Amino acid sequence: MSETPEAQEPRSYSGLLIGLLGVAVVCALAGLIWSYSLAGRLTNAETQVATAQQQNAKLARALDETNAQLRVTSETLGHSLGLTQKQLEDRAADLLRRQQADSKRLEGEQQAAQKQLSSVSSDVSGVKTDVGGVKTDLTATKTELQNAEAAMQSMKGDLGLQSGLIATNGKELEILKHMGDRNIYQFTLNKGRKQAVATVALELKKSDERHSKFTLVVYSDDKEVQKKDRNLDEPIQFYTGKDHLLYELVVNNVAKNQVTGYIATPKNAPVPVTPSGN
Repeated sequence: MSETPEAQEPRSYSGLLIGLLGVAVVCALAGLIWSYSLAGRLTNAETQVATAQQQNAKLARALDETNAQLRVTSETLGHSLGLTQKQLEDRAADLLRRQQADSKRLEGEQQAAQKQLSSVSSDVSGVKTDVGGVKTDLTATKTELQNAEAAMQSMKGDLGLQSGLIATNGKELEILKHMGDRNIYQFTLNKGRKQAVATVALELKKSDERHSKFTLVVYSDDKEVQKKDRNLDEPIQFYTGKDHLLYELVVNNVAKNQVTGYIATPKNAPVPVTPSGN
């Protein structure tokens, strides 16, 4: 009964040895596989390095050939131009400096042109704004003229004929001038003094400042026509000339021994050689 445990103990040691031997075999196999893989990578790397070395060698030979050709070309060019290698290099360096200088100059000119273009664009924008303002002013002026023209009167003259628009002040008189449908001749008459106006002559005989009345004589076609006790802003009409044209006279201001006004004549009326006013 006591011999059985002693027989089993050697068996235990044998199993342990077998297990350790199996682990060692597995480790050895793994080491062999890793070594084989590492060797393959190393071989591939060596192949790539060799290929790169060959390419580098080819590039080096090509560079040497290019340098040789450049030297030959430089020497040939130098001989043909009578220049040494040093002179060729100096010229090349000078040419490079010129190119760089031209490049900087061109860049500066482009920047200046861009600034000038920006300035011109700003000026154009300002001009557009000014033009817009002018258009607005012209529109307002046109509207004002239209309103002033609408406010001007048209009435019958002392001959019973419908007159044109009558100007009662300087502003309305300027409107009549700019309308351009009649010739306007302004005048200032002093009592007892005959004065040429348009193609006729006028003479103030009497002025009543208090009642805004006056009397004057029109000299036309060797005739004298007296216009007696006329009112301020009243259209005074008369015919004159070989074409029997209708003239219209209006007095806008009556003072002591003086009146101020204008004569309106048709556009086709003769022009005076020395007009007294326009």
